[in-house]
Amino acid sequence: MVSTSPTKEVANSDGKWIEEDTSRRAKWWYSTFHIVTAMIGAGVLSLPYAMAYLRWGPGTLVLAILWCMTLNTMWQMIQLHECVPGTRFDRYIDLGRHAFGPKLGPWIVLPQQLIVQVGCDTVYMVTGGKCLKKFMEMACTNCAQLKQSYWILIFGGIHFFLSQLPNFNSVAGVSLAAAVMSLSYSTIAWVGCLARGQIDNVSYAYKKTSSADYMFRVFNALGQISSAFAGHAVALEIQATIPSTPERPSKEPMWKGALGAYFINAICYFPVALIGYWAFGQDVDDNVLMNLKKPAWLIASANLMVVIHVIGSYQVYAMPVFALLERMMVKKMNFPPGIALRLIARSSYVAFTLFVGVTFPFFGDLLGFFGGFGFAPTSYFLPSIMWLVIKKPKRFSAKWIINWSCIFVGVFIMLASTIGGFRNIIADASTYSFYA
Repeated sequence: MVSTSPTKEVANSDGKWIEEDTSRRAKWWYSTFHIVTAMIGAGVLSLPYAMAYLRWGPGTLVLAILWCMTLNTMWQMIQLHECVPGTRFDRYIDLGRHAFGPKLGPWIVLPQQLIVQVGCDTVYMVTGGKCLKKFMEMACTNCAQLKQSYWILIFGGIHFFLSQLPNFNSVAGVSLAAAVMSLSYSTIAWVGCLARGQIDNVSYAYKKTSSADYMFRVFNALGQISSAFAGHAVALEIQATIPSTPERPSKEPMWKGALGAYFINAICYFPVALIGYWAFGQDVDDNVLMNLKKPAWLIASANLMVVIHVIGSYQVYAMPVFALLERMMVKKMNFPPGIALRLIARSSYVAFTLFVGVTFPFFGDLLGFFGGFGFAPTSYFLPSIMWLVIKKPKRFSAKWIINWSCIFVGVFIMLASTIGGFRNIIADASTYSFYA
């Protein structure tokens, strides 16, 4: 039986929770735009593409069910942040240690969380570079056109500077701008599709391909939708910035912020997915903005907004990784804390994600692969498993049934979309000219 008393590792982390600490002064609305920045990003523009393989009924149903499921697991994560009186679980790995034990917990939680964080940052490198290229092509039609790889490198170069910001609160302004941009370009995407209307001979039929290929593409579509709800991987780290007292625990403002984020999520996701698919049918691109040509200035602006947004999203997902790398270098390598540590650790991480993004810029396939392999566990079934282990709801109660349902659905999405995404990456790589 798992003990409910905090482990030594968890107890030690509690010493950081001092109200005077500047990293603990976030307001509830900070959590709203941090979650929006983490959740709404590359995924929203690929939702019509996923709909093209799932079609109207299944696609809409999957989107609605996953929205409800992840809202429930987000609530559970927020409640578990202070499930032990007097202790706050700063990070996902701390909660994993408490739920599964100090030895097993990190092996269960940390790989999945890193897959989400590193996977998202890699995809954002690709997205930022593609949209920056599209913006420049539309804004300056007479300019010499650079290769896509160069634009990804330019986008990545920005993060070598931003990565030196110390913590979540220091990127609050960047995150707020990113959240505003996400709402703006999502609105432009669906309003642009609505204003353009349906393309000639629009078709909502199954795409003409082999049965095996279509099955894998459906699996990948599930991964793309599941990746649209990926904020859980940094939820505890975001909540850790909110002050907490016995009279007003952090779960209250955090849940308020999460509800605001999910409301914004809904008014971005559903119109883009449904109207984008309505306008282009099975011919929709894996980034719906690429289908829109007019008015040129508006579409160019939307692509620039995407660039600004994924700049913030990259930093939100990278901050916990930066902290992990710096802790590891100090403890394992006896590296002295300071500017040199931050410069080496963070620049190395940025360089790694930049290299992978330039080498494998398969936007839709990367989303599907990482969506299954990483996002499904951290957003769907790991929170449910930890809730069952820690809270021990009565068997066959509503909470017990809901959590087991989340576990089964999450495992299926993980297996299906991982297989589909990996297969599609291999298929697309066979026709791709690297570093083009």
